Amino acid sequence: MGYYDENHQEGRHQPNKRGGKLGYFITGLVGVIVGALIVTFAFPSVLKNYDTSSSVSDTSTSNNIGTNNTSTTAKNVSLNVSTDITKAVAKTEKAVVGVANIQKQSVWSTSDIYGDDSGSSSSSSSQEEGSGSGIIYKKTGDKAYIVTNYHVIEGADSLEVTLSTGKKLPAKLVGGDVWTDLAVLQIDGKDVDTVAQFGNSDTLKLGESVIAIGNPLGEQFSGSVTQGIVSGLNRTVPVDLNEDGTEDWQEEVIQTDAAINPGNSGGALINIAGQVVGINSMKISQESVEGIGFSIPINSAKTVINELETKGKIERPAMGVELQNVSDVPAYHQQETLKLPKNVTDGVMIASVTSNSPAAKAGLKELDVIYQLDGHKISDIISLRKYLYENKKPGDKIQVKVYRSGKSKTFTLTLTTASGTN
Repeated sequence: MGYYDENHQEGRHQPNKRGGKLGYFITGLVGVIVGALIVTFAFPSVLKNYDTSSSVSDTSTSNNIGTNNTSTTAKNVSLNVSTDITKAVAKTEKAVVGVANIQKQSVWSTSDIYGDDSGSSSSSSSQEEGSGSGIIYKKTGDKAYIVTNYHVIEGADSLEVTLSTGKKLPAKLVGGDVWTDLAVLQIDGKDVDTVAQFGNSDTLKLGESVIAIGNPLGEQFSGSVTQGIVSGLNRTVPVDLNEDGTEDWQEEVIQTDAAINPGNSGGALINIAGQVVGINSMKISQESVEGIGFSIPINSAKTVINELETKGKIERPAMGVELQNVSDVPAYHQQETLKLPKNVTDGVMIASVTSNSPAAKAGLKELDVIYQLDGHKISDIISLRKYLYENKKPGDKIQVKVYRSGKSKTFTLTLTTASGTN
């Protein structure tokens, strides 16, 4: 091993002749010490792990490592993760249930396909036609109440609710409303221990975190949780209630990018405090669209839920007329038949008047064109319905302005309870 003197080059340092052997010995000793120090400081792990007296044991228990026989135990690490989101979900998840729509199906059988005179017979069987989600919002005594979407229970012969525990219970339809797409169910409350808390959807902000809880695609994925934000407020989505190709209503909704899929309908949209701020209702399902789901604001739903629970239905006002949008009337008839002013291209034409109805008693006639209700502009049937349904009750008076043969006329009538007409 060579030795380096910081003041001399290697090979130029010569020992004196009088102490030759001792000099070589000292030089060699110093080299050994320096080499040992280099190994010790440069490779400490080599000496630490090299112990021939140590024994190796299973890593799931303990290892004896090093000259001090220090015992180290290898353990599985378990993390208890708690965030605002997990806390919010924990408050509400047990209040979200599955709702099965069960309908009867006729089954035909032929006793003798070769022409036996015994003929054929039919029987019926019940099977699940669809499923969705629901929210337990109230428990009173031995009864619990669930809100869901009307389209989840529509056409059902019977209903079945699956609790978060997996237990299935028969459900009774208390009441439903096609216009708001809401329905209330009742179940035995003995096994219900969690009730959802309603929040305030009017205070939601764009970009605020929200969480959807429901049963996408049915029971297989029950209790699924998806996270997103409030993407839009005060949105209106046109809906065709009777599937005749014509929009009947404008649903006011919250837009969110939290994943909402078939089966999520009727489930909860909650805020970071675990409060229900919306009832998941629909989504835009097109190949070119991603992350556009809609929920009914809970503040809009509260009044409807209460009325369905107490009355079993929503009583809406009606004038007693059949209507048609002026925009659907050919331009020729707008001018020649209805005789509308040239600057009027919208409004609602009365197609027929029900006898003895409020409209008939007030003097409204066929071909009158309604353009104002209580001073509010009416441009189409949807705007007329929204004003009536959101601002009036049966028994209320309403002022109606119409064009009749090109002249404006005003009528006042007392609204009745709706029974199919507007």
